Amino acid sequence: MSIKEISTPKNLQVLFEDNHLIAINKRVGDIVQGDKTGDAPLSDIVKAYIKEKYNKPGNVYLGVAHRLDRPTTGIVVFAKTSKALPRLNKLFAEKDAKKTYWAIVKQKPKNTKETLTHWLKRNPKQNKSYAHINEVPDSKQAILEYTLLKKLDSYFLLEIDLKTGRHHQIRSQLTAIGCPIKGDLKYGFDRSNKDGGIHLHARKLSFIHPVKKEPLELIAPLPKDPVWDACL
Repeated sequence: MSIKEISTPKNLQVLFEDNHLIAINKRVGDIVQGDKTGDAPLSDIVKAYIKEKYNKPGNVYLGVAHRLDRPTTGIVVFAKTSKALPRLNKLFAEKDAKKTYWAIVKQKPKNTKETLTHWLKRNPKQNKSYAHINEVPDSKQAILEYTLLKKLDSYFLLEIDLKTGRHHQIRSQLTAIGCPIKGDLKYGFDRSNKDGGIHLHARKLSFIHPVKKEPLELIAPLPKDPVWDACL
């Protein structure tokens, strides 16, 4: 599928844009980069948006520096220039970007605030990661800190400060403490959400702009549904 064939959706939510970066509030179901499904990835949708907005005649440059799982929502930042991409890659690789997520769970965690440390082992066939208390072969250390923000009618809102960036890290670590995320059948929640998503949202991202060297803080509005609405 070419960029010309992709129409920019009316509900594409641009959180920030300058000459070097563009940040999008990803929707449920969007894939950040192309995969075997053949569905139009968010990267191509954003290219189509840039091409249309600026009436660009040639190819549009867009670099992917990080990803979110398909059922997850929230902030995704792309590089619009070849100068910005390696600097953005380095920023994420060296953990110089502060990532804050919101998650909705059914079970109240034991503590209102806690740092979780596990060793995650990925199963590629299942596309799933398993959290272990102790190190096991081929595992990677995963660290996050959660804070209980709010009790809802039937659920609990957690804020998660991600210290490492592992495959399905938040999903597997919260499941390991008995708190699977709402809608996340893969990690033990009892039923799916109607839209096929899960209640995990990349809420805030803070970093130093890789080119301008200025502090940048992005906040992604929550998806519209009654449970997320109750969080505000």
